[in-house]
Amino acid sequence: MRKSLLSIMVMTVTLTGCTLMPDYQRPNLPVTNTWPTGEAYPKGQQGAYVDLGWREFFSDKELQSLIEMSLANNRDLRVAALNVAAYEAQYRIQRSELYPNIGATGTGSRQHLPGDLSGTGDSRVNSSWGVTLGITSYELDFFGRIRSLNEAALQQYLATQEAQRNTQITLVASVANAWLTLQADRALLKLTEETLQNYEYNYDLVRRSNEVGVSSSLDLAQARTAVEGAKVNLATYKRQVAQDLNLLTLLLGSDLPDNVKNMKDNSFKLQYVKEIPAGLPSDLMQNRPDIIAAEHQLMAANANIGAARAAFFPSISLTSNVGTMSTNFSNLFSNGQGTWLFQPTINLPIFTAGRLKGNLDYAEVQKDINVANYEKTIQTAFREVADGLADRETYKDQVISQSNFVEANQTYYDLADQRYQAGIDNYITLLDAQRQLFSSQQNLINVRLAQLTSEVNLYKALGGGWQEMNSQSQQAAESKETAISITTPQKIDIEAKKIRR
Repeated sequence: MRKSLLSIMVMTVTLTGCTLMPDYQRPNLPVTNTWPTGEAYPKGQQGAYVDLGWREFFSDKELQSLIEMSLANNRDLRVAALNVAAYEAQYRIQRSELYPNIGATGTGSRQHLPGDLSGTGDSRVNSSWGVTLGITSYELDFFGRIRSLNEAALQQYLATQEAQRNTQITLVASVANAWLTLQADRALLKLTEETLQNYEYNYDLVRRSNEVGVSSSLDLAQARTAVEGAKVNLATYKRQVAQDLNLLTLLLGSDLPDNVKNMKDNSFKLQYVKEIPAGLPSDLMQNRPDIIAAEHQLMAANANIGAARAAFFPSISLTSNVGTMSTNFSNLFSNGQGTWLFQPTINLPIFTAGRLKGNLDYAEVQKDINVANYEKTIQTAFREVADGLADRETYKDQVISQSNFVEANQTYYDLADQRYQAGIDNYITLLDAQRQLFSSQQNLINVRLAQLTSEVNLYKALGGGWQEMNSQSQQAAESKETAISITTPQKIDIEAKKIRR
């Protein structure tokens, strides 16, 4: 019995044929392999791309702690991880169809028959006992239908892993941009408070001067408009700071630390991030998870064509078992009570009213759609990096020019204040200088914010933000128990190679 069962198992595992999947060919790069050049772009940006971990790219310790909190608590990232686990389970379900399912069955029955049904005229009790071990409805994959479906499930699973990476990169960039925006809005709030104090001081001077007939009512009205305008800005920036804190709370998935809520240092610096080289457009295909995911989707669509092609050919299923049967339970395992069953089934499609051809056409169209999506993803990535390079060069010049503009307006204000105090000019000239200085200072903070967020977005566009690249934190993460355990891509790749053989 054991030899018979072993021979059946060997036969069912080895009787498999080739697959009808088309040979996969990666589409050509739909963009040039060089970045745009010109006055708006930095020179020498074609250097090798350095994949910095987010701890290396973001140098501020407070920002690092916020990113770490978001990676531990953000709900979108948690859903992405659960999706990976779900697709990994689906892949294992599909992969199981490559192998025969072996099961053991035990049966027993006793039935009383009346005399008019027993055939002898006397009532009797019939007994039947049996034990079998075998394979039920195992499809012999001669034409690779199951292998094609297994490959498609594998590629879908790998695509979800890249989607998880993309979610993490987006989260890291979103937390960084939200934190930078908070710093900028706090700096604008502080600037507005200081400017409002200056306006109120000048308004008090003009009011007293008007009371003694030195200043006109027009000067007083102009001074009041400056105060009320600054109050409007003050309310705006208070609201923006509160909303920035709310956004950070959402991204972190937990309450903000007290040092972030009650931050006293409102300075806004440019040393929050590091500058990284862009590398080449072809590097994006190895670094951008959305491009890698799009290619996995394309490979899954390619595998589905193989399954649709195989459906045109006969399918053979096998049911077989060995065991023992007896009408007496005590003789169930006695010599001579052994049984076996070998039952192949063949199914040949003859007329399906165009269903199989429709399935094949649909699979081929889906592949064409995925080719277009893959190429569009690369083109979008190319555009995002090119925009980031243009931002990098032009924002450098803009920050320098805006800083010089602030310095010039400060000189203008100082001179206007001296001439007003000396009685040479009226208050309108001083007010104009105040407003220009305030506006230029606001614009400088906004331009600095735009420069920093552009660097963060370029880092994201290059595929950065996935790895932590810090030995101590990496060891801590590896030692920490996680709520979700999934099979690693390396293990899946090894298993897939074994299956393909």
